Amino acid sequence: MRSVRALSFALPVIAAAAPFGFVSEVDAGAVTREMVDAALPRMESYASDLIEQGAVPGMAVAVVYEGELVYMWGFGVRKEGRDDPVDADTVFQLASFSKPLSSTVVAALVGEGTVDWDSRIADIAPEFQLRQAYPSQQVTVRDLFAHRSGLPGNAGNELEALGYPREEILRRLRLVEPSSSFRAGYSYSNFGLTAGAEAAAEAAGLGWEEAADVKLFEPLGMTSASYRYADFLAHENRATLHVRHDGEWQALAKRMPDAQAPAGGASSNVRDLARWMLLVLGNGEFDGTRLIDEAAIAETHIPAITRGVDPTTGRASFYALGWNVQFGRHGLVWGHAGAFSTGARTVVNLLPESGLGIVVLANAFPTGAPEAVADTFFDLVFDGEPSRDWLAMWDARYESMFGPVIEAAEAAYGTPPAEPAPALAVSAYVGTYANDYFGEAVVEESADGLVLRLGPGGIRQFPLTHFDRDLFTYIPFDEMPDTRSAVTFRIGADGKADQVTIEDLDDLGMGTLKRND
Repeated sequence: MRSVRALSFALPVIAAAAPFGFVSEVDAGAVTREMVDAALPRMESYASDLIEQGAVPGMAVAVVYEGELVYMWGFGVRKEGRDDPVDADTVFQLASFSKPLSSTVVAALVGEGTVDWDSRIADIAPEFQLRQAYPSQQVTVRDLFAHRSGLPGNAGNELEALGYPREEILRRLRLVEPSSSFRAGYSYSNFGLTAGAEAAAEAAGLGWEEAADVKLFEPLGMTSASYRYADFLAHENRATLHVRHDGEWQALAKRMPDAQAPAGGASSNVRDLARWMLLVLGNGEFDGTRLIDEAAIAETHIPAITRGVDPTTGRASFYALGWNVQFGRHGLVWGHAGAFSTGARTVVNLLPESGLGIVVLANAFPTGAPEAVADTFFDLVFDGEPSRDWLAMWDARYESMFGPVIEAAEAAYGTPPAEPAPALAVSAYVGTYANDYFGEAVVEESADGLVLRLGPGGIRQFPLTHFDRDLFTYIPFDEMPDTRSAVTFRIGADGKADQVTIEDLDDLGMGTLKRND
């Protein structure tokens, strides 16, 4: 169930970089302004059709080419059921699209010499530690931005969902068993990258949010961009999150991602992100002014570890520093996608050989609309026609990723047993349970039955529904009200529960908490 947790995560995108002696299939000068201009109205018509089809409530798109902003527009509405239109100034939550933005911020710090991509975290932020001594001493900013520290992908995500702050989440990562040997495997980690970003800012004597403001957003004139959720809420022209429920797009939940801000907490509009795309394609130069050292930003696109094979292209896929890298259908591409299962979808794809880039922001999940718009646009530019129905392909991809997980949960706990064994007396389950990673879980009696309280001060409260004997269920996802997960008590010799296992928190094998009252 972790794969659909209400957090930011990466989605498969076409993305690539130039190192390792690769030869592109596209000549650097193959794209012309005429080709781009011819594709834009057809791409706009396609995006409008997606809105009409209900593929997504709202979407914004910006395109840059050869150092210029050539297109930006909004489609649909900011919130379903209202008439407020999306435009180029509508601010969206970016989810994991935040990562390449954060990579650019750190590149600015590296260019100034206050930190290096190979700076050891032990030297600049010694309070951060991994489970094992050697990785704790040797892990670098590069390792954390490349997801090769050994931290398992979900580490910290579940703590954030329970309301723990960033500092406490990063402290507790030292309790997590690695998913691979140090630098031996790729494991996409929101809080690993967050730790690297925090350490880089700390080396410069700055907090992360301040570093992003003074090193990127302000110099580049990105007046809508921020890593603070409060700043996102301050914009009247902002997109609401939507999820599918009962066959319709509905705004069921919000997402406050400050704890993992460098990995998933940025917000912006396409007007500002177009400026950033021009900066990246300009290798750190914008509008004739160098803002970031060329060598420092170039390192962000050098593959650091393999991600496997991209099923769309059948080619090897890599991760660099906050960027996916791979050769796609039309040559060299740098890219990243983002999503909140509470209702956000974003994608950026840059073709550096052609000086061409597109960003697509959407206010719903799940939907393949952002990738469909980007892939259709590139096909129109290079080939004059779409090579396939990209929306159908991407929607099917996401359905295969998340559909079986949801179906399995519904099959297991959607329907109670016909003759369930009765629960013990409420007093057998009521009490306080704990472990070092999750802290306390308090089970209390309420007028309607048992309630499970989790997180600091019991901030998250979940009603428990009896399922069978000592197994109860609860709904861990606000945006998926039909998806239930198990809470199983073990009864001790005294007839009272001596431990509880919370299935939704057991992805890392740390979901069992022992009674401590």
